[in-house]
Parts: sequence; structure tokens; C-alpha cells
Amino acid sequence: MSARENAGGMLGPEGLRMSRRDAMRHGLAGAAGLLLADRLAAGAAAATQPAAALPGQSPAAPRARAVIQIWLWGGPAHLDTFDPKPDAGRDYCGDLARPIPTNVPGIIIGELLPLLAKQADKYSIIRSMTHGINAHETAAYMVQTGRPPGGRDVFPSVGAVVSLFKGYGTGYAGLIPPYIVLTEPQGRFSEAGFLGSRYKPFATGGDPARTPFAVEGIVAQGITEKQQQDRRELLHGLNTLGRAMKGDAQLASLEQAEKQAYDLILGDAGKIFDLAQEKDELREAYGRSTLGQSCLMARRLVEKGVPYVTINSKGWDTHKQHFQAMRRRLPELDRGLATLLQDLSDRGLLQSTIIWCCGEFGRTPRIQWEPPWSGGRGHYGKVFSAVVAGGGFKGGCVVGASDARGEEVKERPVYPCDLIASMYELMGIDPDARLPHPQGLEVRATPAASEGVKTGGRLSEIM
Repeated sequence: MSARENAGGMLGPEGLRMSRRDAMRHGLAGAAGLLLADRLAAGAAAATQPAAALPGQSPAAPRARAVIQIWLWGGPAHLDTFDPKPDAGRDYCGDLARPIPTNVPGIIIGELLPLLAKQADKYSIIRSMTHGINAHETAAYMVQTGRPPGGRDVFPSVGAVVSLFKGYGTGYAGLIPPYIVLTEPQGRFSEAGFLGSRYKPFATGGDPARTPFAVEGIVAQGITEKQQQDRRELLHGLNTLGRAMKGDAQLASLEQAEKQAYDLILGDAGKIFDLAQEKDELREAYGRSTLGQSCLMARRLVEKGVPYVTINSKGWDTHKQHFQAMRRRLPELDRGLATLLQDLSDRGLLQSTIIWCCGEFGRTPRIQWEPPWSGGRGHYGKVFSAVVAGGGFKGGCVVGASDARGEEVKERPVYPCDLIASMYELMGIDPDARLPHPQGLEVRATPAASEGVKTGGRLSEIM
């Protein structure tokens, strides 16, 4: 075959034509962390773009450098957590009818959150979140993008937008990707939306409550560092393609990404995932649950400079046996979030780290006693609660209110786009910044009035 005939690619083992990039992949196949290397290659490409290529940084100095999103997947009950209604009666309160005072006079929260009650001066409660959607997928999309579902475009999540403006190419140079999810993606939609795969989160997999925390592509169970090094040396010994194509720019870029991946796997950067480096007393304070240890892991990541971390906490979709589930889940949330707030504060990180805790909606205020639910709560998007702290948000405040039974917004409705725009502002991202759309359309980071999205305005009362 002539060079001209093969100009479009090479022949693979089955005689099929494959691109030069595919050939390079085959030459490097078998490297632990190849997936991670691919992500690092994308990050390296983005890093070559000058920061000025992405207008949208707010002229005001950012007050926050990172966000920790605690995503209570399934929807936590607002009446049992941060908006109790003790006078509503058993059909609304069930077994959790004795809310407790906090260290802020006049603010009460659910009885299963005693540690958070002692930290209320560090966070604010939004009791009037609303969007009216009762389906998991569409509600999750609404809360995490600020846009209603449907339409032509899939919009990016908050984490992807933060990664765009605060990740590679804008000053971030860490080996650890700028958008991390602990431990699996938190929705059934593309988090990156039209921004593309470069801005998808790195989902760790594994369980931080186990030793070791087996992070996908970085930490593997049963494989020592010596074995990882031996595999790398064997791979390079077999990499005849690399020797045959010396000087190829694409291959050099991929090899650099592979080097960075191994630096993360075997170097000091990868040690960040080793929770055994923390004192046992602190790990116990967070709680040895997956949620508790994820909160500790998130603190380590933002301390390292990662700008956006999502903790995906499952188990909040309580159609049946709701109160039994709350007696398991709420103490885990209480320990994890309360200790995270105190730990960040003790380290001087709370003032620069936003904590955002909520689910895609709340639960039905009226308990569904009838079969087959037998004491469950359904989906409820009319009104629900969120907790925010740090990064410029005031503590010890309540925004908005629901009615006497928690069924309707009584005052100051807060829509997802209002909360998102407020976080962008604190992060130094212009909420009106234009996002790079693949078709060149004019799309802002948060919805414009012309899009017909409901808004109650940014959370200026707690900023």
C-alpha cells in the first residue's frame, strides 16, 4: 500500500482502516488510568486557551473559590428536616413532631439533626424553593441547570459551568480534574450539556467509607504501587508505535497526558484520596458512612484547590417506610454536614467554600398512610428547602417561608435559577456571561427574562 493510499489512517489487525488517534490508543492500551489520561489530555488542550477567550468573569472579586454540593438524590422531606411544622398534626408530622431549637434564636429544625442545630449560625435555610415539577429526571435537571426541561438544547449543570470558568484554561492547573463527583453521577442527564464531554465530571466510583477508597483509574484494590510501576514499564516496552512515530505532535500530547495520569496514580496528588491520612477521631466525627466520609473527602479536595465537588447521596426517595429511612439517613447527614461545616471553619476554608445541600424536590407534606405506601411521602416540587453556607453566604438566616402545612410557598419564592445565579456571583462568574454554544447561539449562564423562566431574584438578603 502506498503512503498516499494510507494517508487517511492505518490498517488495524483485522485489515480495517483506523485513524492515527485510534492507532495511538492501541499502542497505549492497557495503561492503568487510560480513561483518566484521556480526561487530562482534554484538560491540557483547554489549558492552552488564554483566559481572555472566556469572557464572563465577574468584575467583582470572587468571595468563593469552591463549591461542595451535597445532592440528596430522591428528594428529602422538608417537614422532617429544615422546615418542621409541629402544629400541623400527625398526618403531616408523623413520628417526627418534636423539632429542636438551634443556636440561632427563633430557628428550629428537625429533631434528628441535633449536631446541625448547634451549627445554625454557619448556614442559612431557604424554605421557599419551588419549581412545581414532580418527576425525578426533570426536577433534577431543573435544579442543577436552572432551566426547565424540554426544548432544543441540553444545558450544562452548575458544576460544568464552574469548570468552564474556573477550570483548565483559566488558571487551574491541578492534576485532579476540576469537577469531581463522589461517587457516581447524580442524575439521568448529561451534566456537561452542550458544553461537551470536556466538562463532564470525573466520577470516582468506589466508596470512601472503605479502605482503600478505590477511585476509578487512580486507586485499585489489590494492586500495589510496585505492580503499577511494573505495568507501566511493560507497556512502554511494548509501545513500538511510540518509537516509530517519534516527534508526532498528537502522540506527544497523549504521552504527556499518560505521564500526568501516572503522576496522579503514583505521585503525591493521588494521595489525596487516602483518607487513612486523617486522624481516626476526625473520621469518626464525620461518621463512617459513605455520606460522612464523602464529606471528609470533599473537604480534602477543595483544600487541594478543586473548584467543584458533588457528593451524590442516594436513598432519599422514601415512598414507603419513610420514617424508618429518616432514622437511618438523617443522623448520617447530621454528622457529615455538621462536621464539614466545623472542619472548614476551623481551617479557615468556610469563608471561601460554598456548601449547597438539597435534592431535586421535597416530599408530600401530607403523609400517605394508605396502602401500598403505608406511611410514605411522595414527590413534591411545589415547595422544598435548601441549605447554603460559606463562600459569602451569611449564616443564621432563613429565607422565605412555606404555609402552615408546608404545602405552598407563603413568601419569597426562590427558583433554582435564583440560587444558581447567586452562587455564580459569589464565585466571581457573571450570571449573564455567554456560554460557548456549538451553533454560536446567544446563551447565558443563567436564564434571560426573554426565556420565560420564573425568577424571584438573587439571594441578596444573605449575600
